[in-house]
Amino acid sequence: MIKIAVAGLGYVGLSNAVLLAQKHQVVALDIDTGRVATVNAGKSPIEDREISEYLSTRDLNLSATTNPAEAFSGADYIIVATPTNYDAKMNYFDTKSVESVIQSALEIAPGASIIIKSTIPVGYTQSIRDRFNTESIIFSPEFLREGKALYDNLHPSRIIVGDETEAGRRFAELLNEGAASSDVPVILTGSTEAEAIKLFANTFLAMRVAFFNELDTYAMRHGLEPGSIIEGVSMDPRVGDYYNNPSFGYGGYCLPKDTKQLLANYENVPQNLIAAIVASNTTRKDVVAEQIVARSPKTVGVYRLVMKEGSDNFRDSAIQGIMKRIKARGIKCIVYEPALSTDEFYNSRVERNLNVFKAESDLIIANRRHDDLADVSDKVFTRDLLQRDS
Repeated sequence: MIKIAVAGLGYVGLSNAVLLAQKHQVVALDIDTGRVATVNAGKSPIEDREISEYLSTRDLNLSATTNPAEAFSGADYIIVATPTNYDAKMNYFDTKSVESVIQSALEIAPGASIIIKSTIPVGYTQSIRDRFNTESIIFSPEFLREGKALYDNLHPSRIIVGDETEAGRRFAELLNEGAASSDVPVILTGSTEAEAIKLFANTFLAMRVAFFNELDTYAMRHGLEPGSIIEGVSMDPRVGDYYNNPSFGYGGYCLPKDTKQLLANYENVPQNLIAAIVASNTTRKDVVAEQIVARSPKTVGVYRLVMKEGSDNFRDSAIQGIMKRIKARGIKCIVYEPALSTDEFYNSRVERNLNVFKAESDLIIANRRHDDLADVSDKVFTRDLLQRDS
């Protein structure tokens, strides 16, 4: 048994902590005292069925703390899973939280291998190795879905570690050891290639979302039935019947920021497609907002800010972009979002009584359909044709 520290108790950090705590001692670090207390009580601070189940029923060697020394001292591996949001002014990811953890890790546990799980720009790992004059910093990308983070770690499509040395191989073995699936493909590559894999993979998914959204936009403008077009296109095995359900746009933790970061990495590199993927998401929200405004509602109900069922994250959710656009046109909005603890969201009232919410709304916008709205389906505006998340 070895000691592993995990900095950050979001989806990535907590799912990795639970995965590795099945066989090793794991100490998780977070600045949020509420999250730390929740984990120490054997409960999940985020909405994820498998994480909740494992924390409450499995014999895990997992504890959480707000003290870096307690977490890092004696650790063989320190996993960095802090958020790196895209900074529009910098035109780059804000990596300050990652660098802060690395600085502390090197001071407290200079012999530990530091594994970056946060999403970072292409070329970042090598630059931070040069800056701190160490080869012990490794990048290993994550490919997790919100609400399914532990499941995706237990059943990974692949394990990628951006280090081709023995240290990289050993970390890949740790992840494989905790997985429930067998014969998981493992790729050891250079750090910069691993960073590119992460951003290109997410940008490809964003491109697929954008493609079917633009198909839906075309169908709306020409009075066509988009469902049958999507069905016919998706029957081609080279296309496939998945990730093809129209929405208000791509959003969530990864796709908006990762596509913009990849575009920033394309500086001085000829391209057309990556810029189009980023721009298409803005255009899609404009089109959807126009459709709502054309219905002349006085009050629009915003049903859920989260991107999909089983998630409590609404960071950069597409429906927020729609809400901002219609509010700019003078339309009043009210919000129904059980995950919100505040009484207002961007100067719009948060209504916690679902029946009041439905009664006061002339039109209800929902990125995804839900049984909650079955009795007012005539009021609902959505582009959810297939009634599934993706």
